[in-house]
Amino acid sequence: MHEFYQFYLPTKIVFEVGIAKDFSSELQALGVQRYFIITDSFLHKSGLLDPIIQGITANGFGVVGIFDQVPPNSEVKVVEACAKAANAQHAEGIIAIGGGSVLDTAKAANILFTLGGSLVDDYSGAQTITSTLNPFVAIPTTSGTGSEVTSAAVIYDEATSRKLSFTDDHLYPRLAILDPELTLGMPAKLTAMTGMDALTHAVEAITSVQKNAMSDALAKKAIVLIKENLAAAIQDGKNLEARSAMVIASNLAGIAFDHAMVGVVHAMAHATGGIAHVPHGLANSILLPYGMEYNLNVAQDEYASLASLFGKASAAEAIEEIFKLRKKVSEAAGIPMRLRDAGVKAEQLATIAQVAVEDGASFYNPREVELDGVLEKIKAAF
Repeated sequence: MHEFYQFYLPTKIVFEVGIAKDFSSELQALGVQRYFIITDSFLHKSGLLDPIIQGITANGFGVVGIFDQVPPNSEVKVVEACAKAANAQHAEGIIAIGGGSVLDTAKAANILFTLGGSLVDDYSGAQTITSTLNPFVAIPTTSGTGSEVTSAAVIYDEATSRKLSFTDDHLYPRLAILDPELTLGMPAKLTAMTGMDALTHAVEAITSVQKNAMSDALAKKAIVLIKENLAAAIQDGKNLEARSAMVIASNLAGIAFDHAMVGVVHAMAHATGGIAHVPHGLANSILLPYGMEYNLNVAQDEYASLASLFGKASAAEAIEEIFKLRKKVSEAAGIPMRLRDAGVKAEQLATIAQVAVEDGASFYNPREVELDGVLEKIKAAF
């Protein structure tokens, strides 16, 4: 029996190889002229932004400033500095070019840029934004977070050493530009970590308590694309076909988990990132099969359907296939498969488990997230 669900995606998605060089016809519809760009220092120095900016300014739009100080795990103080810089330049809209941290920073900065106030005190949690935000364009340069089509932003709060989630329908970008050319040459390690992040989004979307027919269809297509293309994208950074497939897979997985939500893997990964500063994609990669083991008894049907995508039949085989895929990806890219090799210390495990139980993602997991069971899986991953 199918139960009630709703599906909402106000973001217009445009995919084409090379589209980032000129998407001015799409900007016309947003109705503003002065754009502020948010990115990171590596992308800025690399020259990747130059043709994008040329395409924007050649067609009558202004780039009034660039903020390029977004770190790999963005912080509240960075968001505040970014919003202040955009306001100082009297911008009317924001264009974010980068990976998940850049896109999440831009989402959070757009709140303060538009409405002012305190990010943590006024906007933490869900559905706290009272009005439409300034136009926001998201241009991902990695294939992992799907942040260009989600209503959420995750920002590290240095005051509490926790990752804070902000979720609101007003956070959806108005426009997402998907250009696989921007991901060519992404380093193997980053390709692997972001790809496994997208896989985790898709796998957890399939078992979430909020899953529905739409999210299932998108998640399963994402899994197939990742299974068939992630290794090739790692092995040859210039493989445009594999890169295109991964951009689309990340996008589909983003839409899927934005509607279904995620679960225990993300709860553990958020905690691991906040406490041990392990990159989010790497934490998901390490923890994914262990989180699936945690849910095995309550997700037999969902994992069996996942197994069928790998030519297998049982739920247990689905977990085996994820272990195999993770091993193949990790060895190809040289990324850790254990928490200890990612810098996590044994004395941090109990705290990570406790924070994971309290994490918002745990509420959407199909099995209640309990301390003893989570600690057991974190120790197994250690």
